[in-house]
Amino acid sequence: MTRARTVAAAEILLCSGFPTQILIGFALALAGVRGLGTTVGAIATLLLLDTAVVVTLMVLFTRADGQSPRALWLGSRPPLPEAVLGISLVPVVFALVAVLLTTLRLVAPALRNVPDNPLEALARQGPYESVLFGIVVIISGGVREELQRAFMLRRFEDHLGGGTVGVVILSVAFGLGHVQQGWDAVVTTGILGAFWAVLYQRRRSTLAPIVSHAGFNALEVARVALLG
Repeated sequence: MTRARTVAAAEILLCSGFPTQILIGFALALAGVRGLGTTVGAIATLLLLDTAVVVTLMVLFTRADGQSPRALWLGSRPPLPEAVLGISLVPVVFALVAVLLTTLRLVAPALRNVPDNPLEALARQGPYESVLFGIVVIISGGVREELQRAFMLRRFEDHLGGGTVGVVILSVAFGLGHVQQGWDAVVTTGILGAFWAVLYQRRRSTLAPIVSHAGFNALEVARVALLG
């Protein structure tokens, strides 16, 4: 049992994106790629490569555990109704974000410690950059992050204390992953992470979380690029 927990924790760490992004970033820097933290092209290269590596690792680990990646990520529900559900949840996610940010700025204004969101600046670099950044947030954000969430939740359910523990820990980690956007964004994205995690647990399919997450990300980039 201890070995299973250790293996599950190691798989979560390896598939979290942090070690792989560090290694890929180092390799890209050695290859002469510049602007990994400031230009959309370099960031897209890093994140899309990392997505390919992380998804490959999750497939290998899932199969090594005697499970099917298709069953893990798609379950037994028909895909079309799940996709439609995901689309219908996009306005719900927007409303949730609006309520959360407004409430936080009223009751805890100190949490807004980053006046200018650095990710929004990337979406305003130009038309080409906006389109590229939109593709990145759909694939690396909406798709990869929901596949990661399902993969990690299954590890918690099987070996690391159960699904509720997984939802709490992964949502906190998801929020902290957006700390460069400010503490209000940390709280908001943490709650969004919990929303998508519970949605996956209820549906046992990543399609609705993927569609709602990717749709929200894409529309946010479009909003920033077009309206500022």
